[in-house]
Amino acid sequence: MSMITSDRRTLVVGLGKTGLSCVRYLMGLGRAVAVADSRSRPPGLSELRAQWPELEVRTGEFDADWFASFNELVVSPGIAVTETAIAAAAAAGAQIRGDIDLFAEAATAPIVAITGSNGKTTVTTLVGEMARASGVRVAVGGNIGTPALDLLAEPADLYVLELSSFQLETTHELNAHAATILNVSDDHLDRYPSKMAYYQAKQRIFRGAKTAVVNLDDALSTPMARDTLRFICFGAHRINPETLSTRDDDEGTWITWGFDNLLNTSRLKLAGHHNVSNVMAALALGHAAGLPFPVMVEAAVAFPGLPHRCEHVACVGGVDYFNDSKGTNVGAAVAALESLAPARSDQKLVLIAGGEGKGADFTPLAGPVERHCRAVVLMGCDAPLLSGVLEGKAPLLAAVTMADAVKQAAAVARPGDRVLLSPACASFDMFRDYEDRGVQFRQAVEALQ
Repeated sequence: MSMITSDRRTLVVGLGKTGLSCVRYLMGLGRAVAVADSRSRPPGLSELRAQWPELEVRTGEFDADWFASFNELVVSPGIAVTETAIAAAAAAGAQIRGDIDLFAEAATAPIVAITGSNGKTTVTTLVGEMARASGVRVAVGGNIGTPALDLLAEPADLYVLELSSFQLETTHELNAHAATILNVSDDHLDRYPSKMAYYQAKQRIFRGAKTAVVNLDDALSTPMARDTLRFICFGAHRINPETLSTRDDDEGTWITWGFDNLLNTSRLKLAGHHNVSNVMAALALGHAAGLPFPVMVEAAVAFPGLPHRCEHVACVGGVDYFNDSKGTNVGAAVAALESLAPARSDQKLVLIAGGEGKGADFTPLAGPVERHCRAVVLMGCDAPLLSGVLEGKAPLLAAVTMADAVKQAAAVARPGDRVLLSPACASFDMFRDYEDRGVQFRQAVEALQ
């Protein structure tokens, strides 16, 4: 860890789980810390004041002059670094950092780092399970579960981090042992001026990395700066040395390493082609971290998947219901549609979609909807935008609540069909979060039985 000067003044910008973890860490180093949050009663404020009553805390509108008086700003991922007060501090010479930057500076064990528009929570969790099964003392967190800095409290031999583009914006050099961008599709365009800016934020994961795990099915997974990076690749039907791939034969579809079969995908509990890609990514990352393939394969077979991610809820009247509430962007919804479409031509999907689109282009949904959907039930504030793209591709229905959406989907679905909640949108216009949306979907399906 680098030396910390006693006269450095640090402002933690934004509370919540991440902000509190930053305060805990910095106070443990004996640093002079203050806190700012634009909300009048931010989450974690009571805990902060109870534990550190001496800290200066300012809530409400940011004060650019005050921000500029600090040497360093540690900015929570929910706050854009383009905020006027943050930009003013940077112009005055303050270093703008995030919790992952602090973590990378302090971590003494190898880091496996995972980002991407879709699948990163599944892959992060699965790599953690593979490491535990291999007898490795592993700590998993970051954008999921435990904030990264809190992981430093206990000894670990390996860190596995899920990272968002927001966290990577303020990460200068991660120095990961292995890093990947699983995929890139339109997301968070309400925060970024362009898809290129979003892509460039994700590319920061490769800074200082030893091994890049590259998705051959998504060109945007490849590092822009290659330097001396070792590459391990994965992709469907891409059989090559140092590559996780797929191969079909009379026994079904196999995941392969080089020219050798590793795992028949029929053994996986995870549903959908996109989850085969996620398993290949996890195997590649685990291999880069030195985990043995036989143990990783059995961990993948045992892995049940995560709630709200193409989760099978029930079969009612011969119709299967799938909860993909975590499909909060267009790429995720397209992947779910393509992966869960029934094989028989007389069986179809009924899609439930809509919410807050975050400025995304919904056009990529048109083709999969036309090919696979019997109908689409639209809800939420951006339902009119979806309707404009999907008009003529499948019959469109409108719903005002989740219960209404499920009832309408059930009414048009036929035996052998699948009803899929994959909104392609954020949830905040109608629900507390994507989990609340998924729970309400489950409850509505249970009410049908």
